[in-house]
Amino acid sequence: MARIAIIDYGSGNLRSVYNAVKRCEQIIKNIRTINVTDSETIIDNSTHIILPGVGSFKSCLDGFHGKKNLYKSLYRNVFNMKKPFLGICVGMQMLCDRSLEDGNHEGFGWIAGSVERIKVNNNEYKIPHMGWNELVIDKKHPLIENITYKPKKKFNAYFVHSYACRLLNKEDQVLFTNYGQEFTSMVAKNNIVGTQFHPEKSHIFGLSFLQSFIKWQG
Repeated sequence: MARIAIIDYGSGNLRSVYNAVKRCEQIIKNIRTINVTDSETIIDNSTHIILPGVGSFKSCLDGFHGKKNLYKSLYRNVFNMKKPFLGICVGMQMLCDRSLEDGNHEGFGWIAGSVERIKVNNNEYKIPHMGWNELVIDKKHPLIENITYKPKKKFNAYFVHSYACRLLNKEDQVLFTNYGQEFTSMVAKNNIVGTQFHPEKSHIFGLSFLQSFIKWQG
């Protein structure tokens, strides 16, 4: 049975993520607990970890590091205990080496790359990138392959962002999206995955994605 820890560091979309995971509980019946938490004990007792993120890179990172021992606990559970980990939006961006949003700020360094502003030359594309867009599969990954929702055409998900990850290693990219330029919309490395899109706001696809993550063993 899965025990889900949604990391609480003051990010604004905790309730939305919690509610989406709670809906998954009604469908797949293999969730024992869902905790929104910054407790080392609860994180240590979890089986799956979700790191949401809304706002600027620096504000999210400052909020995260403002929680005593939270990074140490997260690192131990992800790297030593190898638990499945999902970073959402800025929660994915924080995995990179650095962000160029409002300066130059160091990230976790778990995924090689930087977070840079989306550059578009056509006035048709507005920044921030907000709304539904297509997800293009770049390589196979069990989390995507095990999604129960099968669209007639391609997967679509909901985005709200002005910055995106520019990866150094293309093999870390699972999904990409086009919006005036191509950007990474999902990364994966061992037991770590991250999405630029918001599964908690992506309706049937998003719930299927979260269910697949909860059933994933990393």
